Amino acid sequence: MTTMTIFGGSGYAGSHIVEAAVVRGLEVTSITRSESAEQMAGVHYRTGSILDAADRAAALQGADVVIVAVSPRGEMAGQVRPAVAALAREAAEAGVRLGVIGGAGSLLASEDGPRLVDTPAFDEEYKPEALEMGEVLDDLRVSPESLDWFLVSPAGDFGPWVAGEYTGEYRIGGDVLLTDEAGRSAIGGADFGVAVVDEIEEPAHHRARFTVAY
Repeated sequence: MTTMTIFGGSGYAGSHIVEAAVVRGLEVTSITRSESAEQMAGVHYRTGSILDAADRAAALQGADVVIVAVSPRGEMAGQVRPAVAALAREAAEAGVRLGVIGGAGSLLASEDGPRLVDTPAFDEEYKPEALEMGEVLDDLRVSPESLDWFLVSPAGDFGPWVAGEYTGEYRIGGDVLLTDEAGRSAIGGADFGVAVVDEIEEPAHHRARFTVAY
């Protein structure tokens, strides 16, 4: 049985990943800074923080993969990048695979185009966290070869406002934003969670970023 630990398992992305993992039969531990109000059967819940070295060590203990689904907003702004860098070093030493949930901002608008975060249309409110997650990706790309990592960028439209019903269908891309025939880029939470668990169970991206969209 695959053992997964996730930081931020109660957030929008994290909760959908946890649900998909439990349905698939993974052994799941969710670590959150405060006790999760809604808890799923079959999940081990702990309080802790990616900022704490002891909590990171506990997350790695016995895990096949550790997922980071923590956003650098609010009091976490500026702290996620160094925390992921520390966890990456520790995961490499422990031989544990590392998965990071990034934003869409670091995706390219087109094959030869700028990053979404660098385009005029990108919302200024979300620019700081998009830039920090872009730096997380940069750090992972120059990490030691001993670290097996992947980073998943959701589609441009991703969150509670997107219909989250499970469809069982999604497309995978690389560094360029995926759009449909109407030019929309979206993915629901349930399908995003399944896509992440698919990558955990059948690894296809090693030391690489990929994106998921309808």
